[in-house]
Amino acid sequence: MPQPPTDGPRRPLLTVTADTLVAADFTPRRQRPSRSRAGAAGPLAPYRRLFALPGTRAFTLGSLLARLPMGMFSVSAVVMIAGSRGSYALAGAVTATGLAATALLAPWTARLIDRHGQARVAVPATVAAVLGSLALVLCVRYGAPDWTLFLCYAATATTPNTGGMSRARWTHLLRDDPAARHTANSFEQAADELCFMLGPILAAFLCTAVFPEAGTLVGAVLLLTGVVVFAAQRSTEPPAPGRPTSVSGRPASVPGRQASASRRPAAASSTAPSPLRAAGMRPLLAVCLAMGAVFGAMEVVTIAFADAEGRQSVAGVVLGLQAAGSCAAGLVSGALKPGGSASRRLPWCVAAMTALMTLPLLAATLTGSLTVLAVALLLAGMATAPTMITTMTLVQQRTPEGRLNEGMTLAVTGLLGGIACGAAVGGRVTEQVSATAGYWVPVAASLTAALIAVLVRPRAPRTPRATRR
Repeated sequence: MPQPPTDGPRRPLLTVTADTLVAADFTPRRQRPSRSRAGAAGPLAPYRRLFALPGTRAFTLGSLLARLPMGMFSVSAVVMIAGSRGSYALAGAVTATGLAATALLAPWTARLIDRHGQARVAVPATVAAVLGSLALVLCVRYGAPDWTLFLCYAATATTPNTGGMSRARWTHLLRDDPAARHTANSFEQAADELCFMLGPILAAFLCTAVFPEAGTLVGAVLLLTGVVVFAAQRSTEPPAPGRPTSVSGRPASVPGRQASASRRPAAASSTAPSPLRAAGMRPLLAVCLAMGAVFGAMEVVTIAFADAEGRQSVAGVVLGLQAAGSCAAGLVSGALKPGGSASRRLPWCVAAMTALMTLPLLAATLTGSLTVLAVALLLAGMATAPTMITTMTLVQQRTPEGRLNEGMTLAVTGLLGGIACGAAVGGRVTEQVSATAGYWVPVAASLTAALIAVLVRPRAPRTPRATRR
């Protein structure tokens, strides 16, 4: 019987048996992957590839630690100030002042970060914010005049936008892979929702179960620790203008894809135009403002609705379900490949959010049940993350190179401004009419965002077509 050759590349052996030509292939067969290996290519595969990049797990851990206090400080301040001074009006005015100061200072802080680097600016800015939080605790504890509370809480406005810095790192690392950037943006949005879901719950527990100042103190420690850990990961930090970068100094963009050997510009010069002047940026910021009004109104109205039902203690849990729905939707969105351009997806995402925001209104109007409202908020939250992911993707695309932190912070500033306006309008409607009628405010705000997204849709920049051969 003919034997296959033992040396050289193996080819199919041709032989004849009777009137039949037989091709015998003696090359080894690959084993079929087991179910465990097949599962590695499942829905979590994009996230595994994402965090296989060197340094990404460390800066993500620092980012999460630094972002968790963002959902703690306002609740902690309200409980601490109202408990010691006996005035919710004073507590609300102090937190509103801090929010306004943040909206003014945050873009400037982000501009310094873009110009001088994340580590050089974020750590000193965080130290200043932590000192402001500690001063607030001392002023409340020892009965300082009311004006000192406003001054101390306004000092916390130097807190850097850690979420924006984290997104800037992903954009720097994954500049050549849009699909991986979509997964990274989805993860970051889910992380935001998770932190804003757990932060108020942790703050309420610390302020009530330990002592009133515990929430602010723990938040300050977490913020400083997270920013220090985040800033220590220098290998993933986007280069500041004027700093040379070598190809060997940055990790490969995606596992399995070799890094380009050609040098690329480290960053745009410091003379890059402001993100506000970029084409299509202002409509995006208007969308952020309207969506922020949805979040701010929903929070105030839901707390008022739970208070009217005599169950204010569970209002945080009910609002947490909305964040949980958004977090889950964000993780699922990151595992899927987006269809079409972000500019085309945005109107559909905002329209879906508008439709789902009617569910809490219907639940409150038709049933008056807090349990049904909780389910409606869970479903309504599922449209939040995809909308925010698409919006932040467009902000990244429209922001000039070298000004990404500033562009992301402007979007966050728009959200904060919208939250303040939505909370004020929602509170007024709730007080003047009813808590049930207050759910019209987030519906109207989301409808406004949808109209802006449809009527003033930012078009993607034209790319030169490849010449046909």
